[in-house]
Amino acid sequence: QVQLVESGGGLVQPGGSLRLSCAASGSISSINAMGWYRQAPGKQRELVATISSVGSTNYADSVKGRFTIARDNAKNTVDLQMNSLKPEDTAVYYCNADLAVRNPRLFYNYWGQGTQVTVSS
Repeated sequence: QVQLVESGGGLVQPGGSLRLSCAASGSISSINAMGWYRQAPGKQRELVATISSVGSTNYADSVKGRFTIARDNAKNTVDLQMNSLKPEDTAVYYCNADLAVRNPRLFYNYWGQGTQVTVSS
């Protein structure tokens, strides 16, 4: 059974930094893209950043230059370094992965439970 577990959320003042981590575990054959999404109260879930299996990255315009996504393929983890945080970054952040379990040709999308990030003075 596959699980994605996030950690690192918390309360931080505007301009501060946080580092989120996500670990994938289970009978995983391979992982394609991994990423971070977020959802603020009353808003749609939105893409924050993604990273491919070979390290190509994609960022939302709102976080470009402030956030950095990275992955460790050997450990099946993906991190999100968040700098210069703003109040509008406040949301539940979710880890996402497109991965194959037993059959390496069949990929499914998995979500973590989410971790709260609050940016407030």
